[in-house]
Amino acid sequence: MKSKIIIFWFRRDLRLFDNAGLSTALQHGLPVIPLFLFDSDILEKLTDKRDKRVGFIREALVKMQEQLTEWRSSLLVKHGKPLNVWKQLVNDFDISAVYTNNDYEPYALQRDAGVQAFLESHGIAFLSLRDQVIFEKDDVRTASEQPYTVFTPYKKKWKQKLIENNTLSLAYPVAPHNKNFWQHEPLPIPSLKETGFTPTHADFPSREIRDEIIQKYHLQRDFPGIAGTSRIGVHVRFGTVSIRDLVKRAFQLNETWLDELIWREFFMMILYHFPHVQQRSFREKYDLIEWRNNENEYERWCAGETGYPLVDAGMRELNQTGFMHNRVRMVTASFLTKHLLIDWRWGERYFAEKLLDYDLSANNGNWQWAAGTGCDAAPYFRVFNPVTQQEKFDSDFIYVKKWVPEYATTAYPEPIVEHKFARQRAIDVYSRAVKG
Repeated sequence: MKSKIIIFWFRRDLRLFDNAGLSTALQHGLPVIPLFLFDSDILEKLTDKRDKRVGFIREALVKMQEQLTEWRSSLLVKHGKPLNVWKQLVNDFDISAVYTNNDYEPYALQRDAGVQAFLESHGIAFLSLRDQVIFEKDDVRTASEQPYTVFTPYKKKWKQKLIENNTLSLAYPVAPHNKNFWQHEPLPIPSLKETGFTPTHADFPSREIRDEIIQKYHLQRDFPGIAGTSRIGVHVRFGTVSIRDLVKRAFQLNETWLDELIWREFFMMILYHFPHVQQRSFREKYDLIEWRNNENEYERWCAGETGYPLVDAGMRELNQTGFMHNRVRMVTASFLTKHLLIDWRWGERYFAEKLLDYDLSANNGNWQWAAGTGCDAAPYFRVFNPVTQQEKFDSDFIYVKKWVPEYATTAYPEPIVEHKFARQRAIDVYSRAVKG
């Protein structure tokens, strides 16, 4: 006769500390099997089989396996379509309950609803907890109980609730309950090749952040030539760090950095309440913009060959590393949508393929912000000047020279479009859409 067990399903929470769902599962008295699923529905959509993100996930699993081995347990790692995997698990184990942490993206909501219905049809409870955010989709609302669509009042209410609810005191320990993990010899973790991918031996940023980076963040964050940002995005995306730990540090050390963490939750809330933003502009009238969508100019933007050094440096940094500095992300996105009048969705898709820290809600929200089509967006008549942005934030060309070594030589191309002309063209096109 099989013994009853609980399964904890890892997704965007790849850590064995301060993990809400895992900590809760371990306190119910039954052995807990830690499960990770390489979801083939997601992996099959990744066209680049050298995608660094899959390597990052596997590296995180290996680190968790090392700790679990010390606790005489093991990860159970599967590869396939979620529902098919769960059908097999129900056959293999006597499962009392499945615990996991909430995931808010449209695909995840659909996936979880299907899995939950299947498990409950077999008498298995499916319990999902809040973990990757401080406040969920309906926790921060206006006085009339509506979702916010402007960031500043949302941020104010968010901070108010943080203090009122004593949220900073929340923690979900795992180590004190480690004896409740399933006792098992270490099981193999599928290689990248087994999941259909090729190792890249990428050098991922550390999840450790020096306090001085956070303390000086508001002074240094706009200068791509210096190491003035945390580079923590990929760890936040896959949950190898705790958002509660980050918010505590931000609250103590730097309000500007805290604001960036709040932007993340704001965009997650927007995507949940206004799912049309995934395909269309938040502001419906901006769907009338007459995009030029010149494919040759788009390819030059992708390759970092526009003749504007700050734009080109950013795109080359992205292509080579999977990272782009925050300030430069704004400049490159504005350039594509305003200077070249290429649909923001083209740029959004490209970033989705390349960014290590790609997150659907943040990527969508920031692209629509830059394009002027989203909630709380930059007004359409504000067009970043890539030359003055260069002069202001990389005046010594430290960043540009690192990524565009041929700059200031005859090998570097002339600007793809003249700024003054492009700015006026964008304003005219946007104005026609807005005024109908």
